[in-house]
Amino acid sequence: MVKKREWHIVCDNKENITEIKAIAEKLKIKTLTARLLYNRGYKTAEMAESFIRNENISFHDPFLLKDMDKAVDRIMKALENNEKIVIYGDYDVDGVTSVSILYLYLKDKGADVGYYIPSRTGEGYGINPSAIESLAEKEVKLLITVDTGITAVSETEYAKQLGLDVLITDHHECQNELPAACAIVNPRRPDCVYPFKELAGVGVVFKLLCSLESTYCKRNNIEKDSIKEICDTYGDVVAIGTVADVMPLVDENRLIVSRGLKLIDNTKRIGIQALLEQSGAVSGGKYGEQKKKRRITSTLISYVIAPRINAAGRISDATRAVELFLCETTSEAKGIAEELCDTNRMRQAEENKIIEQAYDKIQKEHDFENDKVIVLAEDNWHNGAIGIVASRITEKYNLPSILISFDGNVSKGSGRSIKGLNLVEALSYCSDLLIKYGGHELAAGLSIERDNLPEFKKRINEYARTHLKPENMVTQIDIDAEVDEDDITLENAEELFLLEPFGISNPVPVFSMKDAYIADAMAIGSNRHTKYIFKKGNKTVTALYFGKNPTEINLYTGDTADVVFNLDVNEYMNNRTVQLTIRDILPGEKTKKLRDEKRNAYNDVKNGRTISADERIIPSREDFVNVYYAIQREIRQGNENISVILLENLLNNMSYVKIRFIIDILKETNVFNIECRDEVEDEYIIKTNSINGKINLEKSSILKWLKSRVEKN
Repeated sequence: MVKKREWHIVCDNKENITEIKAIAEKLKIKTLTARLLYNRGYKTAEMAESFIRNENISFHDPFLLKDMDKAVDRIMKALENNEKIVIYGDYDVDGVTSVSILYLYLKDKGADVGYYIPSRTGEGYGINPSAIESLAEKEVKLLITVDTGITAVSETEYAKQLGLDVLITDHHECQNELPAACAIVNPRRPDCVYPFKELAGVGVVFKLLCSLESTYCKRNNIEKDSIKEICDTYGDVVAIGTVADVMPLVDENRLIVSRGLKLIDNTKRIGIQALLEQSGAVSGGKYGEQKKKRRITSTLISYVIAPRINAAGRISDATRAVELFLCETTSEAKGIAEELCDTNRMRQAEENKIIEQAYDKIQKEHDFENDKVIVLAEDNWHNGAIGIVASRITEKYNLPSILISFDGNVSKGSGRSIKGLNLVEALSYCSDLLIKYGGHELAAGLSIERDNLPEFKKRINEYARTHLKPENMVTQIDIDAEVDEDDITLENAEELFLLEPFGISNPVPVFSMKDAYIADAMAIGSNRHTKYIFKKGNKTVTALYFGKNPTEINLYTGDTADVVFNLDVNEYMNNRTVQLTIRDILPGEKTKKLRDEKRNAYNDVKNGRTISADERIIPSREDFVNVYYAIQREIRQGNENISVILLENLLNNMSYVKIRFIIDILKETNVFNIECRDEVEDEYIIKTNSINGKINLEKSSILKWLKSRVEKN
């Protein structure tokens, strides 16, 4: 299936160059940076400076959150009476960071506090009755949920029956009935007037700490800025949870993450420092060396820090990640950080195994014509990896996907969606078939019995057909500005960091460039990624395309390309250079025209044009042998995506038209199993066939017909 893509330049106001240059001059920044700010709505120097400095953002009053006063009073009562408190959290990064900061705060206030994070594989998401029973037996009086609990109606009632007060803090979508808790702090409550609804779970806990600290200070006649105190003490951990949960980095989230990144950059939290070192973000420091540190950005959190924290809850035990934030000795921190890095490697291996199986099932099972939601189920897929695999499937096909892992009759599932289909609402439509479900618009979890799976597939696709529109299934790549080679400089790349933190609603700047000449193309990273060397004018620049090898992209040395990219800084061996990270790439105008001419030449012959003797289109036995072995080499290297353009590059002296007819003949004679890839006429998926005995290619009807088309002298 072709993933439809459209490039869209958001608002490239080249005609407003006077205003843009005025911003650049006033703020002493590069014209490209000023263009970005102008195009994103900051039309004056004052507005642009305010955005860069975060001067237009302030923290909202935390007591505007519904039930915040009740939550503070109940926790204060527990502190005064020395009641046993347990924090009940989710096993992802948002949950782990939420547990960590609330535990540290309450412990600092002298509370008798512990924490509980359920096992993903053994217990699953949310509050469960057996955990409540065990906590009641330990005489816990107050159960505080973080990043979970908003759908736990029956579980909250059960806890109350066993003598536990339940205080819920969460940020997930609310269902029709709210639990009967002593307080529910969730900005998404329909009756909550809080002006910013996009806080992460850890953001809600951050607001709770601000409320607790201001109340504590008032009651004890302490004069200090309570919000600043909480920011300075816990902002690093709050930033990690907010970025990891992919919340929009606007309003309070931008302020939280901006401050948190600065704290991480000079962190005194030994757990974070150890994780930075073990992940390679900080290196050196031995035998008098000065430590080298990568720039701390939201991207570093997303791709380096968060996956290692997440891996604990996905593969082993999320409490190990909490312990990293709580640990007090360097040796302990180093040991846990090493363990998390090892666990992350295990997670990657498990993920890769499932993704191969999932892609195979999609090709065999999914009906792309009728079904808009990809639903896959298998026994004993690892619960900790299916969410990540669902993300990759949704990214690849631009369709909602749900992966379900069965253990006996009952399953755990994880889904990801696209803009236009609210996944929680879609699951609600199927709620009578589910044991439980919950989550966000674009990501959710569920549990279902095996017997209900066929009806669930039918029902959720029925819902999707009425809600997803064709435009939702087109991947639109928003481009901030089209640039030329003169804009691709190290200075411009470095200055983009002024716009950090990047994330949803403030994305990493995306640029496009047309007709770049490919001076070199090579596979890297065990053939999983591609490195290009582009030339444009007098500029030569390196570009990396992660997740695709050259044969999937089908652009090679000598071609021209239109490319969409992020402008990055590469740091290697104390050298800093500008580098492109490719988001999408297409043939340039020259290459597109040349390929169309070759396809037309093939189609002309196929449609009956007479072949002149000197065209050398009729393949010889040697030609068949060369193409055969070239295809076999690719298949042995694990590449089944083979195009005529690739074979042209491998077989320098053979023409496109001849290769195309050779493939037609090899398909006709069943030498290979050949199917068109993604509906493109000269790109194929080729697999080896078992052949009994020799095949006489001279008997091919296509070859006979070709020979009959050669003009006679």
